[in-house]
Amino acid sequence: MPDQLSPGSSAQPPVIRGYLPSDREAVYEVCLRTAAAGGDATGLYRDPDLMGDNFAGPYLHLEPEMAFVLDDGGRAVGYVLGTSDTAAFAAAFRRSWLPRVADRHPAPAGEPQGPDEGMAALLHNPERMIIPALADYPAHLHIDLLPAYQRSGHGRALLLTFLGAARRAGAKQVHLGMLTENTAARAFYDRLDFHVIDVPDAGPLTYLGRSTETED
Repeated sequence: MPDQLSPGSSAQPPVIRGYLPSDREAVYEVCLRTAAAGGDATGLYRDPDLMGDNFAGPYLHLEPEMAFVLDDGGRAVGYVLGTSDTAAFAAAFRRSWLPRVADRHPAPAGEPQGPDEGMAALLHNPERMIIPALADYPAHLHIDLLPAYQRSGHGRALLLTFLGAARRAGAKQVHLGMLTENTAARAFYDRLDFHVIDVPDAGPLTYLGRSTETED
């Protein structure tokens, strides 16, 4: 069966547009296929929607106006999404998103065991997003592209699109958290003028930030 998310499904070049509810399945698939430090996490979790329910679904549900996709002419093959106000988003996550998915991904009874329980523990703790060292960077984002669409300028265009939306929403600075081991992603963010934010006890993550101002 042909891969529905392979390049070349359309003769038209990919375009960036606002998220539509019909994009949800494709966004979740891109999320999963880039969730292993940028690699494919298919098969790593018992429920393939676990990563999407953590890192894509809440944004699509709570702030769809801050979500943008790269459309190859038939399907979303990349996205950027986030919020202009992390503290407000975390509160809405607990109030409005967690009740929708909590039964599907129950919180672990004790110390998380294995990748599924680890991700479920994150899901049930949206307050983890509120980090004092990031107070001056109220917006945050997640960006993912299938490998075939990377290194072609699409990631930069997606990110600049989000920065403009965050700026219009009132956020002057933005942050993101990335796995330190994902060196390819770090190189991408360095080229886009992100800098390291010193966050105590960051564990496996590196936090980066920058202004939402763009030259465009």
